[in-house]
This record gives sequence, C-alpha cells and structure tokens, in this order.
Amino acid sequence: MSVVDGVVENAKTIADSWIEGNQAEISQWHQTIWNLAEPAWREYQSAAWYVDRLRREGFDVEVGSGGMPTAFCARWSNGPGPTVLAYAEYDAVPGNCQAANTRCEPREGLSRFAPGHTDPHSALGIASLAAVLATKEAMTTSSIGGTIVYTGEPAEKVCGSKVVHGLRGYYDGVDAIVSFHPFYMLPLCNTVRWDTHCGAYYSKIYSFVCDQPETWGELDNSPIAAAHSAARAPGADAALATMWALTKTTQDSMAPSVGGWSLSEAILSAGQATADNLPAALAQIQYSWRTPDIAIAERILKVLDANASFAAASSHCEMKERWVSRNRPGLANHAMADVTWRNLVRVGAPTWGDDAYAVANEIRQELGVPAVARPLLAETEELIDPKDAERALRTHLPAWQKNWTSDDYVEMTWYAPTVRFYIARPALALDGFTSAVPGWAMNALGGIASTIDPTIVCAARVIAGTLLDLLSDPSALEEARREWHERRVGGPTASLLSDDFAAPIDYRWPEYIDTERGHDWWIPANAEF
Repeated sequence: MSVVDGVVENAKTIADSWIEGNQAEISQWHQTIWNLAEPAWREYQSAAWYVDRLRREGFDVEVGSGGMPTAFCARWSNGPGPTVLAYAEYDAVPGNCQAANTRCEPREGLSRFAPGHTDPHSALGIASLAAVLATKEAMTTSSIGGTIVYTGEPAEKVCGSKVVHGLRGYYDGVDAIVSFHPFYMLPLCNTVRWDTHCGAYYSKIYSFVCDQPETWGELDNSPIAAAHSAARAPGADAALATMWALTKTTQDSMAPSVGGWSLSEAILSAGQATADNLPAALAQIQYSWRTPDIAIAERILKVLDANASFAAASSHCEMKERWVSRNRPGLANHAMADVTWRNLVRVGAPTWGDDAYAVANEIRQELGVPAVARPLLAETEELIDPKDAERALRTHLPAWQKNWTSDDYVEMTWYAPTVRFYIARPALALDGFTSAVPGWAMNALGGIASTIDPTIVCAARVIAGTLLDLLSDPSALEEARREWHERRVGGPTASLLSDDFAAPIDYRWPEYIDTERGHDWWIPANAEF
C-alpha cells in the first residue's frame, strides 16, 4: 500500500468512526425530516433545517439558490484540491401520509391525503448530509485538500430543481458528483448503475383562461340582459375536460408502444370551490412523461401541444403553457462507478437486526400474512455487481433502448462526471403474499428508525468513502473526466430549457398551512374525501 493509499484508508476509517459515533443524532435528524414531509416547492421547514445544520458545521450556505426559495447551495473548503458534489432531496408526496408504525394510518392530526415520504427522500438527504460531514471531519484530520459542494434539491418528484441549478451555473467547476437513492426496484439494489441510466423526463403545465366569456356569442333577447344570463363561453373547465379526454383518446398514438414510456397527469386546484352560475375562468392541468430518449419525448409533446390548442379554441379560452422540467437522459461513467463500487464492497450491504425483523413481521401480520424468520427481501442484504445488475436489467429492454425510467439526477451527468448508486431500503419478503405489498407498508418501513437507519448509515459510509477517493486520487478523476467528454459527444450538450427558464414556484402547489383550524393540509379533507 502506498503512502497516499494509507492516508485515504485512514481517512475512511475516520469518516466511518464519525458516522458511528453520531448514529443516534443522525437517526433523530432523519425523524425530523421524515415527519415534516413537505411536498414539492413547499419544503420550507425542511430546507431551513438543512441550512441551519450546515451553517453550524462551518459551511458557507446560499439560501434560495437558483431563485428557488427551498433550495440551497453549501460550500466548505480545506484548501487547494478537487471539487466534489453531493446533494440532499427532501420533498414528500401528497396522498401518502403515513405514521411511523405498523398500521395503515396517517400521522397524528393530518389527513391521509397529506404528503408523506415514499422513496424516502428523507433518508436520501440525511445519508448524504452525514456523509459530507464525515468527509469534512476526515479531510480536516488527514489534511486532504479540496472543496465539498452540497446542494439542496427541492421538488425532485417533479424533477424540478436540478435543471435550474444547472442552468444557473451551480454545477460549473465541479469535478465529480455522487448521486445516491434508496433502491426502488430490482436488480438496482446495493449496486451501482453501469450503462442503463434514467431517461428523459418532461413536465408541462397547460393553463386555460377564460377572461371574456361574454364574447362567445351574440347578444340575445334574454329577459334579463345581464352577464349571468347572456350567452357565454363554455369556460376553462370545459377546456380542461376536453384536453383530458382528447389526450386519453390519442395517448396510444403518441409514440411507439415500445420502450416503456409513460404519461401521467395532475389537475391543479384553481381555487374555484364556490358554486355559481358563472363559467370557470381558470383551469390547469400538468402532464409529465418519462421516455427512453428525447425523440420520443418530443413526439409526445407535439401531440399534447396540439390537443391543448384545440381544447382552448373549442372552449373560447386562451391557453398558456409553462415548463416544470425538461431533463436530458443520463450519461454513464464507468470510472466513477468503479470507485463507488469498491467502496460499496468495502462497506457491505445494510443489515437489519431483530428489532427490524419484529417490525416487519408486525406489518406482515397486519396485512394478514404469517410471520417468517426472514421477513425482509433477501436481496436487501446482498450486494449485486454492477455488471450483473446491468445484464439483469437489459433482459427487460429492447436492444436499441439506452435509458429507462426517470430521475432528475440525469441532468447533473451533463455538467460533470456522475455516479448513481442504490442502497437497499427495507422491503417485505413476498413469502405468503398473493398480491403486491401495499404502498403504506413500504412508507412506514421508511419512517421507523430500526428499519430505515441501517440504510442511512450504509449509504453515508459509501458516499464518504467515494468522496475521499475522488479527492485523493487525481488519476481517477482524470479518467472519469476523459470518459465524460467522450460520452457527451453528439449529445444535447446544452439544456433543453431556455437560459431564462425559472422554476414554476408560483403555481398552486399544495402545502401545509396554519389557520384558526390549526396546522392543516391546505386542501382540507375528512377521512373519506
């Protein structure tokens, strides 16, 4: 072992010791973010918590980076050396409010329609935070030079922030980026992505506005010559309904029925809950689509735009459109993957103790499935070589398809060499199940300390080890950079969004509010509606 290798291995031991010594506090941090469970673009308290923690740890933090109120960019330097980047996500998903227990029930005082962490991004963010703090400790103790950049990335569920940070230059000058996510599908569990990275993701809001409904027809001989009785346009709701129905009708014809693309929609609240005999002035619908490549994404966009224009014209509305996100497919980087895989092998897969098994069996019994000796998926405690994972993944895909599924880390891959790896989160073994495990069970396992903490600790150690390798080995960075330049050739090296693109933070994204009713989800709901 060379002197440099010895310094790095010693630094990793220091980082491991920091994580082990702070496990109780790290667990509490995760409980804080998991219970805040704030949704996209409205993660006010979650972002503020990260900013406060980072400042107390000596980081220089810019709040509201890229013009996004719940984003941040933190920096800490130990002198000359490479610049490495890790990041936090902390947005939760509406309609998934789940208590950290073994029953299907919302967190206390909230509707089940309130947000909850599903992936969970709470574990993603706290694992990366623990990693950068451990890396900082190791760099200081071992005199390793370099800079850590740590970004707060809101609204990942709509792939919202990384396109903005990229456009605004926050990834410029970064030598390498480490991206972690709790596993969500096999075989991407305790492994590193090799060739097949996530694909393109487009998301767009179509707004229908009916400002002059009275000009729809000619004045008639109504006995009451007033706007409420005169002829008036169908209005914005009619436009939205037409858009929705027409898109359902044309969806099968948008693009080839291969490649695993998908399209989903969300109707946004327009605040028109009071019934009156007036045409709706505003209606909004968001479409999001995941595709293997940009060509398919553009074909879908062309049909959606045509549908929206027709719907607006047929209902006497003006149509306005605005992008939420427009991501490029991801670039692989084998050099980065190799460095990360070596650290994953060094750390090993997460392991769960008897207390975690007891929790898992309680949930199984709640679901009417008998307890078993190993109630969690066996794959969650095993490593899978990246090349083996790649071969298994490719069995589901046509040979021409280079990318699959979506996540906005892919945008980062165009700014710097990037690795994407996955650590197991607790998932129930399928023994005894005759149908899919309900989502609430996975969500609950992501909030119970005994089941999620091993994921966080394992991921933190892998990230810290990878960052320390990249900071200490110029040849690894040089190889990663060379490969990155090669893979960018012929691709869309510029963002798919215009330079003046701004995050759509002003839309009616749902959020928590405090009123005379108390702390509530902003669309009040009873137990059933």
